[in-house]
Order: sequence, then structure tokens, then C-alpha cells
Amino acid sequence: PISMGNCQCFEGLAAAKPRKKDGFKVCICGGAGGIGQQLALLMATNPMVKELSVYDLDISMVPAAGVAADLSHLEFPCKVKAYSLGVKERPVTDLPAECLEGCSLVLVPAGVPRKPGQDRKDLMNINGNIAKMVVEACARRCPEAIIGLIVNPVNSVVPAMARLYEKKGLDPLKIVGVTTLDVVRANKFVYEATGAPVDSINVPVVGGHAGKSILPLFSQDEASARLPLEKRKLLDSRVQDAGTEVVRAKNGKGSATLSMGYAGYLLGSAVLNGLAGNRTTECAYVKSNVTHLPYFSSPVTFGPKGVEKVHRLPKLDAYEKGRLEEAKALLKEEIQVGLDYAEVNELS
Repeated sequence: PISMGNCQCFEGLAAAKPRKKDGFKVCICGGAGGIGQQLALLMATNPMVKELSVYDLDISMVPAAGVAADLSHLEFPCKVKAYSLGVKERPVTDLPAECLEGCSLVLVPAGVPRKPGQDRKDLMNINGNIAKMVVEACARRCPEAIIGLIVNPVNSVVPAMARLYEKKGLDPLKIVGVTTLDVVRANKFVYEATGAPVDSINVPVVGGHAGKSILPLFSQDEASARLPLEKRKLLDSRVQDAGTEVVRAKNGKGSATLSMGYAGYLLGSAVLNGLAGNRTTECAYVKSNVTHLPYFSSPVTFGPKGVEKVHRLPKLDAYEKGRLEEAKALLKEEIQVGLDYAEVNELS
């Protein structure tokens, strides 16, 4: 059975024995930002992480060196090192090789937030360039690492970077879109609606990672399947709009940084569990043949080499079938924006 969300990654964390006796090296690019600091904190406490690189630009909210110094005081064996570049420097040429060399996992919470009314393509060009600078450095320094992208618009950025990896002769399945927050939210909202034990709730969320492209499959979880259809429809809308809920509550002064950091940690832990030989399944947005679309989020099993299996969709109920068509139509356009970007760009 496929276990997802907040359960799977914690199961076996203590039991998982890293493939390398001394654990794994992880890099967080954007590690001094709002999401990056939370993600760095959680990854530094993961017993499978032996070394953590915290990389950010010298204009970040606090210096990367400060984040690393702070985390280095935690009572865990993880060694934390900081790396910083100026805005005009390029990671592929200017970032010290040791930042990425030997990394098994690179997590990328980076990019600028979307401005009201901003065109998707404009955001793709700005954040695509930011992601591309990190991805081309990874292609040179750690081409076997899994790269977990938390860069909006995820629906477009992941196809763009996977295609650029492919053009470079590298494995596009090393590029993974982090959609775990949608699963975390769906699980929590079902807990609130049903009172079922939270660690027994596993709602797969498929499709994409924005608006109506997000499709929680409430029919696939025992607790949520018992809810009336109208209630499930409300929860579906709430999962789609949950990011806006947080932005409003923060009065426009921030977005979902804490929950996103936690979700990135779950996905990162799933990858490390898999690399350690303890196969783990989480929903993620990857190159896929699950539908007619070339990229899609569905349950993915991580194993000793990274992405091992992209699972097919289960049997959906009538409401979910209709929503799937809606999600696919949106996703198709957003994937194309990413592929158009890859068409006119190359990794150096």
C-alpha cells in the first residue's frame, strides 16, 4: 500500500541506515530565506544528514553564515557550512565546488513571489533564470543528486529544468517538484473535519501545484472517503486556496514559509530514506507517463538511485474524474510555458 504525507517519512527515520556509513550531504540553495531557514533547521536535525551546505545570496534577509552558525549549535552530528555569492556572480563558476560536490540531495527554496497581476511567463523568466543558475551548477558538481525545486511557478519551472537536464544528457528524473505541502494540508484538513487519528490519514494529491491544477483524491483515504461529497468539494477548494489563506493572515507580509519548510523536509527525508535503501513514497511533480501530459504530480517511490517508480492514478470517483480534466487543461498550458523556456535556453 502507498503511504503518503506526514506518516511515511517519520516511519523508519530511526531505522533507516544511510547507505554511506556516515550519512548524506545535503545543500539548501536559498537557505537563508523565509522557507530556507525552516528547511535548513529541520534538515539539520535529520539523523541521516552528515553535512549541510547553506547557500544564499549576500542580499538575503540574514547572511548564510549566520544561519549556519546558528544551526551549528544544535546537538546533532550534522556539520553545517555556509556559502554566499553576490547578485551578479554565477553559481556554476563562482560558487566554491565544495558547496555542491558530494551532495545526494539539493533543495531549492528560491525565487521571487508572484506580484498581483503578473503574467505567468514573466514570473517564469525571472524564477526560471534563478533556478537555472542553481541547476547548471548541480549539473557540473553533483549530476547524480536529486534536485527538489520549491520555485514558483512549479508547474512550469520543473518541466523547464528537467528538459534542460535532458538536453545536457542528464537524467530528467533527478529534477523533482516539491508538492508535498498540498498533501500536508489535505491531511490536516481531513483530520479537522473527521477527528480520525492524524497519522492514519493519507490523501494523495495529484496534478500540479497551483490553483485548480491541485487535485486532492479524498476518495482514496478511509476517513475522507466517508465525508459527504459537498464537504469534500469544500475541502478540495480549501487545499487549492490554502496559500492565499496564509498570505491574508500574514497581512501581505509573508507567505507559507513554516509549513512549506516542513513539507520540503518531508520530501527531502523521503528521498534520503530511499537512498538509504528504505524505499519511501511521497507525492511529487516529475516527468511522467501517468497521463498524456509529460509532467504530473502523483505518488512517487524513492529508492537507492532516486526516483524508482512513478505510480499510476487509482480509480477516481465521478467528481474527481471531472476535476482531473480541469486540472490537466490548466497544467498543459503551464507545462508548455516551461518547455518554451527550455527551448531557448541551455545549461552552460
